[in-house]
Amino acid sequence: MNELLIHGRQLAGPALVVLDLLGTFVFALSGAAAGVKNKLDLFGLTVLAFATGNAGGITRDLLIGAVPPAAIEDWPYLAVCLAAGLAMFWWYPRIDVNRKPILLLDAAGLALFAVTGTQKALAAGLNPAMAAVMGMLSGIGGGIVRDILVNETPTVLRADLYAVAALSAGLAVVGGHALHVPPFAGMIVGAFLCLFLRLMAIFRGWHLPTARAAAGDV
Repeated sequence: MNELLIHGRQLAGPALVVLDLLGTFVFALSGAAAGVKNKLDLFGLTVLAFATGNAGGITRDLLIGAVPPAAIEDWPYLAVCLAAGLAMFWWYPRIDVNRKPILLLDAAGLALFAVTGTQKALAAGLNPAMAAVMGMLSGIGGGIVRDILVNETPTVLRADLYAVAALSAGLAVVGGHALHVPPFAGMIVGAFLCLFLRLMAIFRGWHLPTARAAAGDV
């Protein structure tokens, strides 16, 4: 297990760590914005920022055997979440904290986590199909925890392109890997695909088909 962990981190490289931290920061901002919207105090806001920024990454690392998870072992993950929480707390009068900005931050975080999660899973030796699933789980984990903590229905459970967008990003990274495309190029394509699908869902109402109750059902 330790050999797998070292091998995975060597393959990840500093660029992947930077993207992972950027995804953590953006997701933490979305969590902090949700905290402002729900009138949490400074402590609650920073806790929500940390949980949102790291839940997906911790889940991914545990499932691929990268223990202890980077979010717990490496201090920059905590630092970027605290920075996001403090920035949102002090500058919130200048930030519109209605639902749409939170969704836009969430979309950016989803895209970054989906591609970095998939790449880390590939580096850890997972087969391509499960690597894409790990990317999806990395992306949706933070948003699920954020929404649950502020007593909202998780976005992933609504008629919305959320998990599908994250899975599409993971499949793009896996496809690039199979075609021997440079990893960074595949990640860029996957991130833009995920972001495009989420923006279409937010602004154009794209969504998956929903179940319809039979006539007369309550």
